[in-house]
Amino acid sequence: MRLNQKKSIVALSVIILLILITTSFAETQKIINLSSMDLTKMISGWGKPIANKSIENKPLTMAGKVYNSGVGTHATSVMYIDLKANAQKFTAIAGLDDEINNAPQASIIFQIIGDGKELFRSAIIKASDKPVKIDISLKDIKTLILVVRPGKDGINFDHADWADAKITYTGQTPQAIGPPKEEAIILTPPPSPKPKINGPLVYGARPSHQFIYRIPTTGTRPITFEAENLPKTLNLNKNTGIITGTTPKKTGEYNITFKAKNNLAFAQKKFKLVVGDILALTPPMGWNHWYTHYNQITDDLMRQAAKTMVDSGMADFGYQYVNIDDCWMMADDSHWDDARKGKFRDEQGNIICNKFFPDMYALTEHIHSLGLRAGIYTSPGPLTCGKYAGSYQYEQQDVDQFVAWGFDFLKYDWCSYSQIAKDPNLEEMQKPYILMGDILKKADRDIILNLCQYGMGQVWKWGEKVGGQCWRTSGDLGFELTNYHTVARKNAKHKKYAHPGSWNDPDYLIIGMIGRRSKTPEERKCPLTPNEQYSYMSLWCLMASPLFFSGDMGELDDFTLNILCNTEVIEINQDPLGKQGYPVIINYETEIWKKELYDGSIAVGMFNRAELPQKVTFSLKGLNLKGRYKIRDLWRQKDLGTIKNSYSAKIPRHGVKLLRLYPKK
Repeated sequence: MRLNQKKSIVALSVIILLILITTSFAETQKIINLSSMDLTKMISGWGKPIANKSIENKPLTMAGKVYNSGVGTHATSVMYIDLKANAQKFTAIAGLDDEINNAPQASIIFQIIGDGKELFRSAIIKASDKPVKIDISLKDIKTLILVVRPGKDGINFDHADWADAKITYTGQTPQAIGPPKEEAIILTPPPSPKPKINGPLVYGARPSHQFIYRIPTTGTRPITFEAENLPKTLNLNKNTGIITGTTPKKTGEYNITFKAKNNLAFAQKKFKLVVGDILALTPPMGWNHWYTHYNQITDDLMRQAAKTMVDSGMADFGYQYVNIDDCWMMADDSHWDDARKGKFRDEQGNIICNKFFPDMYALTEHIHSLGLRAGIYTSPGPLTCGKYAGSYQYEQQDVDQFVAWGFDFLKYDWCSYSQIAKDPNLEEMQKPYILMGDILKKADRDIILNLCQYGMGQVWKWGEKVGGQCWRTSGDLGFELTNYHTVARKNAKHKKYAHPGSWNDPDYLIIGMIGRRSKTPEERKCPLTPNEQYSYMSLWCLMASPLFFSGDMGELDDFTLNILCNTEVIEINQDPLGKQGYPVIINYETEIWKKELYDGSIAVGMFNRAELPQKVTFSLKGLNLKGRYKIRDLWRQKDLGTIKNSYSAKIPRHGVKLLRLYPKK
């Protein structure tokens, strides 16, 4: 009996053990598909990730095989996942989706990071390559990061698939989360109360034309101004620092010295007025309404923006243009509101403003009274992009109207001209801009021409020839903004076409509060982290890009102004040599940019593209420099000593170190 009892006890113990093992095993086999997680947390360089579909909403297909489960995305793509420290492994089949049709430009790298350590990195995958199998342990890992990086040739056709992507786990279910939060640290010291004259060293204007210029000056007001050797045709208001009048008839260089004084100190700065055929000797700076107000723009909002440009101090750092974008005219029966629909032109063919712009001349006069300049928008087609009245067959008449109203800048947006240029060859692409450029050259007013046709026909090669001063080199950045760095690299490839009077334009500075005011503050906040915003502004300044803020001027905060208003950073953009910066060193996680400056110094941007903080290093040899250099941190406006070989700095995720290197004799 005792023996049988012992046998029973042993048998029962085995059964219990098997149950425990089975239960434990079942727990380890809990699986969550990547496609079932919150894909709004996945950042995609183009499009929006969709569960079990490619980025183009097609079946997930790689190397001819269709996958029922997974996520299609687009480089650059990032997804953070909180594993709750309960995950066992991650498996997937990763590669390029067949929908790219073997596009030769496509190339991507898959990277997986766990708690700050790289767990997996693929080789470069191109269109002809088979997908790779991934099976990695996640034991004790708390946070997983799934990354898709572009190859060195940009992001075109980088349609990436995480097929059959699964996490095996026990306990709590892993959860998609956003990138780590960053504190919006203000790096730029506040301006000194003593006067400091900012702005460009050179300024181009045509002879005998109306002229207005506000001397950009920081410091405690009141400040009194003087301008030594100012041409007699120009007048300076000593209390406001605003110069008005007409430029001299005689072409040539006029060397002026600006002077500013308050009760603390005196400052002066040399300024060269170049009277001739070339405008925009440095990249234009200002504000454009589009990414905030869209079709809701009004005369009142434009006036408020102009006032804020002065009151906020932006004008003291060189921001000058206050520009209306689309939707100031009358609209057709489009999707916009009824209040703007109506007849496009009067009996004489003059374009009619909608009711929200009752007096354009009064508006520009108000902007000019603040020492600023006014910009306007139209299209060479019959309709603008918003389906408002365009300038097709009324080009001369519209320019005459713009001159009479007093505008100083024209954004000329391709839009519906594609209906006219049905055969989009180079001649057809150039035709409307040649016409407008010739008209503006003969106009009795200096009007900057911005060619907005998204880089078609390699516009950087001919934009200057047709009379443009700046031209878009790519499509709209839009609100996702994740590809600002890729856009910058693409724009930098056209560096040899940038010089004084000719600028490559990669689109606006879309930071601060953006988008419709009807949305929540969280929806309207710039999606870039603080470090990404520093990188964004640094790149635009290194590239000598036009600097047009397109956030809400009515909701400026201290951090946004800190990004926009650093005089030493802006000096890199406004450098009179007019050289466009470019990346000298590129790898998958770091970039080193270089820009030559007029005084022999060098601007250097050190960028960390990685998802983790890391040390970034450059050598003087790598920048093709010799000797010893004094280094200055431009964002912090702080000297860092001298280097003679190399320099290293720890840079946060997606952050930048922007330096100026001065050669030491």
